[in-house]
Amino acid sequence: MKNKLLLFVSALVLGLMMTGCGKDSELSSFRRQIDDFCTRVAEIDTAINSIDAQSDTARDDLLLYLDNLDEAYKILAEISAPEEFSYIEDVADKSSEYMTEAVSLYHEAFSNNSYNEYTAEYAQEYYERAHKYVAVIIDLLRGETPDVEGITVSREENAAAAD
Repeated sequence: MKNKLLLFVSALVLGLMMTGCGKDSELSSFRRQIDDFCTRVAEIDTAINSIDAQSDTARDDLLLYLDNLDEAYKILAEISAPEEFSYIEDVADKSSEYMTEAVSLYHEAFSNNSYNEYTAEYAQEYYERAHKYVAVIIDLLRGETPDVEGITVSREENAAAAD
């Protein structure tokens, strides 16, 4: 969808960040898992964008890729962060929740061999929110303060919230 370039660039930047030598194996493992997630999401995004909309299997292909994306986000939510990045776990959990809701709504939008535009628009909102939370994670790992509309993160309180 619209985040193809953003995800690719984010995955590339995160990948470059992760190549440094890490003394802490927990931190190295965490960064590797985040890098793997970004790579997987970029792959799925590429596959989604390559679907031939005129194909008889386009709907099924899209829903399968969205299911794969939901699984990737669930894995993100399960990643255990080292203490210095513990606040990221809440952000990852929220991102996963939004993606699960988006995928569920996409399935509903395409149910009964029909298409419900309003449900699909609602699903798209959740899909975009999930990606915004990933952008926040990437900013946090870069040591930057996230500037994403509608999302605030408190490192002290280990919390992320939508405004």
